[in-house]
Amino acid sequence: MTQSNAAEVVPLDLLRESSIGRVLLDMGKIKPEDAERILRQQKEKGLRFGEAAKSLGLITDADIEQVLARQFDYPYLQPGQGNFAKELIAAYQPFSPQVEALRAVRSQLMLRWFASGRKTLAIASVNPGEGASLFTANLAVVFSQLGEQTLLVDANLRTPRQQQIFNLPGKQGLSDILAGRADLEAIAKIDSFVDLSVLQAGTLPPNPQELLNRSSFDQLTANLAERYDVVLFDMSAFSAGADALAIAVRAGGVLLVARKNVTSLADIGTVAEQLGRVGAEVVGSVMVDY
Repeated sequence: MTQSNAAEVVPLDLLRESSIGRVLLDMGKIKPEDAERILRQQKEKGLRFGEAAKSLGLITDADIEQVLARQFDYPYLQPGQGNFAKELIAAYQPFSPQVEALRAVRSQLMLRWFASGRKTLAIASVNPGEGASLFTANLAVVFSQLGEQTLLVDANLRTPRQQQIFNLPGKQGLSDILAGRADLEAIAKIDSFVDLSVLQAGTLPPNPQELLNRSSFDQLTANLAERYDVVLFDMSAFSAGADALAIAVRAGGVLLVARKNVTSLADIGTVAEQLGRVGAEVVGSVMVDY
């Protein structure tokens, strides 16, 4: 074999020296036979490996973002992966302005609430349809992306949403645990996100308020706080009944979700007063526009 022919051999060892090249190869974004072209382009143009591959049309900006997310243990999904609701933007659009805002909320909560050793937080809106469930689902994803062992509990035993958002199979959940018909095996691990689990609402009971006021809910909350770094309770709207107050007392703190041009400030003030009377702290409020 001549020297010139030897130079034609695909340099996989050199490829593997590039961390982004290795990840692109492992993910199937490029083929071994592409390596020669990319490395030559990289040398001739003075580009980084990813930039060289992109200039040759072998990968896209989305591929580079996915590789960077993998390198920094920041999992997210391509459209269609996971079969989750498309509104789960923290999974599908992690670099969007909306998710940047979610991360800002996460940072504030870490500093103002969880940093003092608290583990549980309830999230609710004043009225149904104001976006609390979807916000809670996205917030749970960004907490898990931070590396926090995160559990999302669907404590809305009237109109639960998390089973639909995360495309979970119909099975036992919170209500069944509180009724003594199931145990913590009902918690579903979300494989697409290493540190995220969901406890869906379970069988819809005829007496949600009574279930949520049982001592078994106190015991369950304590057990979950021992197992997870962050436990987020999605609950029914305050105007739907007293369920939300029962959950708020056990969580200790509440994040209120208001919908832009829908939720009134007067209603938020009324709910804050109710929470104060039962000893639950209003950690803050957020406004959503979806």
